[in-house]
Amino acid sequence: MDFDLSEEQSLVKDSVTRLLRAEYGFEAREKHRAEAVGFSEKIWQSFAELGLLAILFDEEDGGLGAGPVQTMIVMEAFGRALVVEPYLASVVMAGAALRHAATAEQRAAIVPGLVEGSSRLAFAFAERGTRYDLARIAMTARPDAGGYRLDGEKTLVLHGDTATGFVVAARTAGAPGEAAGLGLFHLPADAEGLTRRGFETQDGMRAAELSFANVFVSQDAVLGDPQGAWPAIARIEAETIAALCAEAVGSMERMVELTVAYIKERKQFGVPIAAFQVLQHRASEMYMALEQARSMAIFAAMNAGEEDEAARRAAISAAKVQIGRSGRFIGQNAVQLHGGVGVTMEYEIAHHFKRQAMIDLAFGDADHHLKLVADAGGMDERD
Repeated sequence: MDFDLSEEQSLVKDSVTRLLRAEYGFEAREKHRAEAVGFSEKIWQSFAELGLLAILFDEEDGGLGAGPVQTMIVMEAFGRALVVEPYLASVVMAGAALRHAATAEQRAAIVPGLVEGSSRLAFAFAERGTRYDLARIAMTARPDAGGYRLDGEKTLVLHGDTATGFVVAARTAGAPGEAAGLGLFHLPADAEGLTRRGFETQDGMRAAELSFANVFVSQDAVLGDPQGAWPAIARIEAETIAALCAEAVGSMERMVELTVAYIKERKQFGVPIAAFQVLQHRASEMYMALEQARSMAIFAAMNAGEEDEAARRAAISAAKVQIGRSGRFIGQNAVQLHGGVGVTMEYEIAHHFKRQAMIDLAFGDADHHLKLVADAGGMDERD
C-alpha cells in the first residue's frame, strides 16, 4: 500500500503548515485564547480562505470533496500547534452529522455558511450519566404541530458557547441506552427556550452546558429519520475519533521535538544531559511510541468510512487504545525530562500534556476501548 501523500494532499499539508508557522506560535496561541470568543476569528477566516472549512463537504454541497486523509493532515498540524479554534466541533463533528443525516436541501441551506466561516455549529450529544455510551440519551423530542419540542440538558458541548447553531441528539422513542428512537435536530443558538453557560476546559478549549425548555424545532430542521439517527451518530463518533487520533499524533510529535531539543541544551555536571545513555534510550522509546501512534492514526483514518459498523468500531477502538497509551507515555516522559519547568503553564509541554489527557478521555479512554476490542474478539481479519 502506498502511504506517500498525493500532490493535492501535499499542498494541503504545506499550506496549513505555513499558516500555523506564521500565525500560531505558542505565545500567539495564548493571545488567541484571550479573545472574547476563546479563539481567533481572524485565524478562522484564514482557515476558510484556505478551504480548510470546506474539505469534508462534497463538491455538490459547496465543499472540496476531500477524504479522511486530508482531515488527518489538517488535524495533525493542528495538534502540533495546539490550535484552539472550533474546527473539530464545527467541521468534523457537526459536519459529519450534516453529511450523514441531512437532506440535500438542508445541506444547501446550512453548509455554505460553515464553509465561508460566517456560521459555526456544535454537536450536542453528551448528557450527565452518558459517559462513553452515545446511545444513553434521555433528552426528549416530543412531536408537536409541524415539528418537535425538545426538553432536557446537554453537557460538555465543545465550543457550544460561541456556536451560531447546534446539531442536537434527542430521543423520540425508546429508553436511554437503546440505539433505536434517536433523532438529530438542527436549531439556531438563539432558539426560544434554549439557554447556555460557557466555560473554559482544562486544555484551553471552550465548551458549554445547554438547557432546553420546550424548545420548538420545525419538521424541516429534523436531519434524516427522527427515530433512526443511530447509524449517523456512530459515523460521527468514528470520524471524530479518527480526527482526534491525528491531532494527538501532531501533539506527540511536538512534545518529542521539544524534549530532544531541551536535553541537548540542558547541562548537568558540565555536559548536556543528552550525553547520558539512559536519557538517549528514553528519547528513543518516546520516538517509538510516537511512530506506533502514527501508524494507528493512519489506520483510523483509513477505516473511519468503513460501512461495516462492527469492523469500523473495532478498528477505531484499536487506534484509540494505542493513541491513549502513546500519549500518556510521551507526555509523562516529556514532563519528567524537562523537570520542574515541564509542569508550568508558561511552557508549551504542559499544555500538550493537558491536551493529550483530554483526547484520551474523549469518546472513551484507552481502557474503555481496550475492552471493546477484547469483546469484539480482537482486530478484524479483513484483507
